[in-house]
Amino acid sequence: MNGRHIVAMGGGQWPDDPIYRYLFELTGAARPKVLSVPTATGDNDRSLAAFFRAFPAGRWEPAVLTLFERTERDLRSVVMSHDVVLVGGGNTVNMLAVWRAHGLDEILREAWDAGVVLAGGSAGANCWFEASTTDSFLIGRADPLTDGLGLVPGSFCPHFDSEPARRPEFHRLVGEGVLPPGIACDDLAAVHLVDDEVVEVLASDPDAGARRVAPGERGDVVEEPFEVRLLEAARG
Repeated sequence: MNGRHIVAMGGGQWPDDPIYRYLFELTGAARPKVLSVPTATGDNDRSLAAFFRAFPAGRWEPAVLTLFERTERDLRSVVMSHDVVLVGGGNTVNMLAVWRAHGLDEILREAWDAGVVLAGGSAGANCWFEASTTDSFLIGRADPLTDGLGLVPGSFCPHFDSEPARRPEFHRLVGEGVLPPGIACDDLAAVHLVDDEVVEVLASDPDAGARRVAPGERGDVVEEPFEVRLLEAARG
């Protein structure tokens, strides 16, 4: 596998979504080592249990990195020993603050440079970009967040088709220059980036997709849809 890979999901993907099959195939590993980072939910027990139910040992080698009750001295060794880092949804603002306090932000950048696949949905997608929209400050809103990790330039907006505030606020924030131009992603869609460039948009629903959002020439905001490849569910 060549290049630095990020798979940014718009949200709504359950463990049986075919995006995960696509994600793990990127590693080229027969039994991928998958590290869950559930910081955005405060490392709550439900997040940990859900991950191990979804990715049991057998087809994968699952592990979880917790920071609220930290047990690992060497975070770098843990992260770098995995094929995939899967970041869960939740509160983007709190997650980034905790990562920076523990130095995980720089470790994740190093892992990306080394070829570890970085992925996640909602907060787990926002974090990789320079900026994003978030409901971290108040549920139901789409406030600007401008201090993401910046592995990918520009902004990201998850839940574009499912949360009423997202589309109008993303348009306003990009149009006013509060957020840089970026990518808006629906639920059940995902954007695969290699070396910070979009190479493919995937979806598990025929109505889901993603588009570039940027200021237009007439003071408006323009959406430019990406071509989408529909992923088929695994046959039982």
